[in-house]
Amino acid sequence: MKKRMMVLTATLMTAMMAATPVMADDFKIGICNYVDDASLNQIVDNIQSHLEELGEEKGVTFDVSYDNCNADASVMEQIISDFQADGVDLMVGVATPVAMRMQSATEGTDTPVVFSAVSDPVGSGLVDSLEAPGSNITGTSDYLDTSSVMKLIQAQIPDVKKIGLLYDVGQDSSTTAIQEAKDYLDEQGIEYVEHTGTTTDEVQLAADAMIADGVDAVFTPTDNTIMTAELSIYEKFIKAGIPHYTGADSFALNGAFVGYGVDYANLGQKTADMIADILVDGADPASTPVETFDNGTATVNTETCEALNLDFETIKKDFEPLCTQVNEITTAESFDDIEK
Repeated sequence: MKKRMMVLTATLMTAMMAATPVMADDFKIGICNYVDDASLNQIVDNIQSHLEELGEEKGVTFDVSYDNCNADASVMEQIISDFQADGVDLMVGVATPVAMRMQSATEGTDTPVVFSAVSDPVGSGLVDSLEAPGSNITGTSDYLDTSSVMKLIQAQIPDVKKIGLLYDVGQDSSTTAIQEAKDYLDEQGIEYVEHTGTTTDEVQLAADAMIADGVDAVFTPTDNTIMTAELSIYEKFIKAGIPHYTGADSFALNGAFVGYGVDYANLGQKTADMIADILVDGADPASTPVETFDNGTATVNTETCEALNLDFETIKKDFEPLCTQVNEITTAESFDDIEK
């Protein structure tokens, strides 16, 4: 009888152990960045640093593999394939093109995907809705309130007549924002012209065309192609006396007059929180709402402001009723350069 009880106890313990999930203490994460620019790099830096903090806090290790495809689709494909071959527990796609490819690559698998800096997750088909993504993917959005940028332009130039729209037609992040800008300008009776580019050389030519068209200001949304080219065009606009309004503070870092949008450092940290929630706490991506953020921060490049013969204190006063805050920045290649 005693022997039988011991056997039953052992059997029960084995069953209980089988039914109880074993908490992993080492998670493999693959992060792919779309292109090398200040905003996206800032996101990646903050994802990695915050994951280290969360790992210590939760008693786990996040083993991160990072790569940048530099907007090359074949390189992106190889990076994602390498992540899959390495058996990562979760993939992170920084910017819309990477997120979309990761979603299709993991379809029908148990591998979750967390995206970051996707401007229109619903419009791009990544999620069913912001509240309930519906599949193995969720993440953080840098959605841009385009009308707010237009109002900043009008605050600085009350009698603005013509605005240039500078973007890459191949960037999903620009599609909705540019259409919203057109709708707003149509309602306001303000003329606009469009010039586009898919490479830095083309963007430079587009900037020259804007200047030739005699625009009063130029608007660019969170467009990675223009972001990459900003350092090569900002002096053209300054020389022509044209303020460049953009959808991220990294543009202002690289010389644009104003960057308006989300705090990308905070966006990266929130992305890391979502990664930890999914891997450690068992959150389901399908029912984890996409994180969106207040777009109320305007970042003014004070050097560009002065070069345009504008007074920063006056600009700040004009902008403050339209923003949650107005920040200052000076021209540099990366945020690390101004933080040292």
